[in-house]
Amino acid sequence: MKSLYEVSALVFIGLLIYGFRVPILDRLRRFDQRNIARQRQEMEDRRDRLAHYKHTLQLAQEQVEEIGEIKVTDERTGGPVTRYLFEGETFAARDDAEAARNEKIVAKAREFYMELPGALAARSKDKLN
Repeated sequence: MKSLYEVSALVFIGLLIYGFRVPILDRLRRFDQRNIARQRQEMEDRRDRLAHYKHTLQLAQEQVEEIGEIKVTDERTGGPVTRYLFEGETFAARDDAEAARNEKIVAKAREFYMELPGALAARSKDKLN
């Protein structure tokens, strides 16, 4: 009787896997595509002298919040207008908000490079001792 339950469980698991094979295979394909793209990017980065700076800017960009859109009433006309919100500051044009966001990203990247010599010095002290 025990082996009947085991065989039934195996058949049921097999049916579940077969039923969900398309989503599982799609996820595996996407994982493989991301992995291939990452490896290709690493190969390109080895040839690019500025790759470190690009990665630093990407990392800083991930740490800065996105620009939000809000609908408010215009003071002059009373009609609805779109305003752009970045770090609590409201901008009339998206370009102005993007410029403020880019300034923040560059400032974060500069901060990283200003702290880098101290971090590398502390790291080398640990290796020497």
